[in-house]
Amino acid sequence: MSEKFIHFRKFLAERGYKTTRQRDLIARTLFQSGRHISVEELYQHVRKQDPRIGLVTVYRTLKLLMEAGLVEERHFGEGHTLYEEGLREHHDHLICTHCGKIVEFENHIIEGLQEEVAKKYGFIILSHKHELYGLCETCQPSTPQGRPHENLTTLPVSSA
Repeated sequence: MSEKFIHFRKFLAERGYKTTRQRDLIARTLFQSGRHISVEELYQHVRKQDPRIGLVTVYRTLKLLMEAGLVEERHFGEGHTLYEEGLREHHDHLICTHCGKIVEFENHIIEGLQEEVAKKYGFIILSHKHELYGLCETCQPSTPQGRPHENLTTLPVSSA
């Protein structure tokens, strides 16, 4: 049993919630996915193992997992919400606007620049998310001259 799974069971017990087979299955499935996953994808995976699990149960369990700090909700634009394991090192995301591929990365230089910008403008950073939207290597040839998909609205980037 993973440390996160044990943490979740302890969290439930401390708050007077029951440990149920359905909650266990949802948590285990999410932890084992090892990637960003939508509610719908998670629901489809758990329904294969237990057709009686309802979508509401998946949402409620995700909420509990977020309260426990074990899962983070990520909003990737246009109502596209995905979930990923929490309690991880900070990381940023590259998101392909054509196929939806997500690449996680860490870069200490970018983190340092963000601190410099915050300091320059008198801010103390409490939290942040850094998401870069573009075209992955696979999708670049499928768009004319590597241009963004026609449904994508691009915004100018300002220098700080």
